Amino acid sequence: MSKIVEIAVKEIGQTESPKNSNNSKYNKWFNLPNLPWCGMFVSWCYAMRGKPLPNIGYSKGFAGCQTAVAYFKMNNRITKEPNPGDIVFFDWNGDGRYDHTGIFVMWLEKGKTFHSVEGNTAIGNDSNGGEVMLRKRTYHNVLFVKVFDN
Repeated sequence: MSKIVEIAVKEIGQTESPKNSNNSKYNKWFNLPNLPWCGMFVSWCYAMRGKPLPNIGYSKGFAGCQTAVAYFKMNNRITKEPNPGDIVFFDWNGDGRYDHTGIFVMWLEKGKTFHSVEGNTAIGNDSNGGEVMLRKRTYHNVLFVKVFDN
């Protein structure tokens, strides 16, 4: 398992406090309270690994999915063959706007379903649910990003 995945998995069960506040230890670390924190969670995991993300709108990485996707596209980091620890972005509506992000863990059925660890998610609220969870996702309207060459 990749070190980034190990770090992310150890965070499963972390929640924001108080509930529905969008305040988490990831917001606090990022110094950006009261905002959706899925991107901050991903940035935190990379920083804890000792491989911080570049400035993608913020010195500690990224907070917004749109800014991050634009950055990774511009820097040719998109991949169709993700490895554990790569970043995944989700476009729930298929409208070209990425709504959520997480860390790719593994294929369950290659090209069809996979696991990812995501911050600020929940059953019933995929993009702003307030918890770090391991989620089973389908390979539909997703974008995988290879941040570092292995």
